[in-house]
Amino acid sequence: MKTPGPGLDAADDPPPKVTRGIADEAAAWVARLHGPERSRQMELDCLKWQSLSDAHRHAFERCTQVWMEIPNAARAAGYVPTARRPSGERRVGGGRRRMLGATLASCGLVAVALAGWVPWRGGNDYQTAVGEARTVVLEDGSRMSLNTDTSVQVEMGAAQRTVVLARGEAMFQVARDAVRPFVVRAAASEVVALGTAFAVRFNPARGDAGQMLTVTLMEGQVAVRSAAGRAADDVAPAQALVMQPGQRVRLAQTPGATTPARQEVDWPRLDQVTAWQRNEAVFDRTSLADAVAEMNRYSRTPLVLVGGLADERLLVSGQFRTGDNTGFAKALAALHGLAVRARDGRLELSRES
Repeated sequence: MKTPGPGLDAADDPPPKVTRGIADEAAAWVARLHGPERSRQMELDCLKWQSLSDAHRHAFERCTQVWMEIPNAARAAGYVPTARRPSGERRVGGGRRRMLGATLASCGLVAVALAGWVPWRGGNDYQTAVGEARTVVLEDGSRMSLNTDTSVQVEMGAAQRTVVLARGEAMFQVARDAVRPFVVRAAASEVVALGTAFAVRFNPARGDAGQMLTVTLMEGQVAVRSAAGRAADDVAPAQALVMQPGQRVRLAQTPGATTPARQEVDWPRLDQVTAWQRNEAVFDRTSLADAVAEMNRYSRTPLVLVGGLADERLLVSGQFRTGDNTGFAKALAALHGLAVRARDGRLELSRES
């Protein structure tokens, strides 16, 4: 039996299944840990990530080994998928940002090397859990960033690149390919692009709540259109719409509806739309109920409005850290004179003292 080297599994002990997504995240962690922003908090976050499964640990060990075997890795050029910035890390500017960019770029070679040993099992499905975010670089060079509780399926065909968004939110930076359009499908709608940056959010129908689709265009041009063979109550535009940079389209449809989906077009603050990539939620005179619903997307400890509080016309403005529902609840309590009580795994907000 061959003796395993450092970080390798024994020959008679098969390695755990590692998906391409886990391998991409491992590459990003190795790049960070070899960069100028390394900190104790980063190390703890990486250890926590490795503890998620044997596959995470195995991917990190193999990625580290590949890094060590690449001569002058820090001088290499390439592109690396980056995971969400761990809490506690400081943003960098000027020369430090350029230094970090160079270090991250070198990990592109690691990701390429990993492709030779990571089995592409489980197809091209990508998911995030509640409170999790991840970034994936697709085989065509397009970058796909997934927000909390998101599920997508990717198919890179010869004539078309297709992403099916089953639920959640994703941001796309599309590599230009005049031959193969990039199409994001959600319910009965399609967002078609060639080379651009845009975000798509889809809330499937749940209970009495209908479907809602939101498309925000950052740069370039996309068309939002109805897919073929849709049902009457699926969310889709009545007519194809060509969007302009900075524009947002929101479509909503109720279960069993026979009329076209309600459509709204506006020009939102893009820093507010993309705040989740900075682990933030930004509200500007947002209703209390909507703000609570948004924060609940990122936490398994939900906030609940009790005692008719949801019907009050209370507004929320400010910048808050996603996943920190406790801190958010305390801020709301201080702002509106509310009481916070923990009960049965949730946080209740009320007028009660």
